[in-house]
Amino acid sequence: MNNNKLAIALVAILGAGAAIGAYRTGVIGPQYAEVVSTTPVTVTEPVYADVLDVVPITQTSEVPEKVCTTQAVQVRQPERFGDKDGMVVGALVGGLLGNQVGGGDGRKLATVAGAVGGGYAGRNIDRRHQGGRVSTQNQRVCHTETRQKSTTVGYEVSYQKDGQVLSKRMSEKPSDQIWLGDREKVIGYDVGWRYRDRSGTVRLDQKPGERLPMQDGVIVATGVAKAGERG
Repeated sequence: MNNNKLAIALVAILGAGAAIGAYRTGVIGPQYAEVVSTTPVTVTEPVYADVLDVVPITQTSEVPEKVCTTQAVQVRQPERFGDKDGMVVGALVGGLLGNQVGGGDGRKLATVAGAVGGGYAGRNIDRRHQGGRVSTQNQRVCHTETRQKSTTVGYEVSYQKDGQVLSKRMSEKPSDQIWLGDREKVIGYDVGWRYRDRSGTVRLDQKPGERLPMQDGVIVATGVAKAGERG
């Protein structure tokens, strides 16, 4: 019985000594650092949306177009002379030749005779002439036609963003996703803390409250990425 009382008294003395030691060191119960600042840490990332439908936007206009074909065409060679032309030319040639013969009245008679004879000969030649030779040739024949032409000038694109179906006009046909722009994404928080005469910063995955738990003088909050301390 006396031994049990002695053991209880010893435990009480030890507990009182521990309490006095904790009071002297200032470490009584859980430790917490005060949060003095919270700064978001962001990165820039592209924003994409899933394409649901693509409808071409067309515009119809009238466009002149050159159309060419190859056709068989009959070609007639030029005539030699007409009746009057043959007679006139023959008379001129005959007169010139007759003028070269004799002299005086004889030359005049020769000139007149040559002109008459040449005119007669030329007229007979033209009468016997059957006209120019006719042949068939392939020729390229072109003309202009006005035709309607449809041109794609853009695309009406339906896409899904945040559960909503939206649409926008694009100049080029998209793939399965379209780029909507860039946005700032929060990836963490740089948190400034203070505990008694100590202070520092710590990066957390989530935004903290008003204080941070500590153990043995070290921040032990969930999601600590990195920490720094200023004495």
